[in-house]
Amino acid sequence: MHATCYCARYQAQPIEKHLTAVKQIFRYLKDTIHMGLWYPKDTSFELTAFSNSVHAGCLDSHKSTSGGIQFLCAIAISCNPVQHSRTKHIDVRYHIIKEKVEKGIVELFFVRTKYQLADLFTKALPVERFQYLIRRLGMRCLTPAKLKALVNESA
Repeated sequence: MHATCYCARYQAQPIEKHLTAVKQIFRYLKDTIHMGLWYPKDTSFELTAFSNSVHAGCLDSHKSTSGGIQFLCAIAISCNPVQHSRTKHIDVRYHIIKEKVEKGIVELFFVRTKYQLADLFTKALPVERFQYLIRRLGMRCLTPAKLKALVNESA
């Protein structure tokens, strides 16, 4: 996902290295066509969101690679119920998170890097780390043989 987002930044004026990267993405997709999301029937579906941002993460423009910085500020506000003069510039729509936390509708947790699923979308990861995180997302090999094994495991 990170590679796709990275390449999308240059779609208006791609150069050779960007086209090479897109070819690698297509090769990856071709080789992982058997992968899919697997949720056993007893899985509970709770909405969980992971947010991450990388300040000045783009090597070309030095811009942040995620729009999540305001969301991270809102998290800090939500954890601290006092209205600070320094937070008045934050748009009213971000204060909705604070209200949802106060009402117990939303819970916020700090997630250590080891378990941060959002890293899939904001960072280029080593193969082992990538495979660990996609497995935590629920991605599994869904070839007929593997699918049968998954069904037997969850029965």
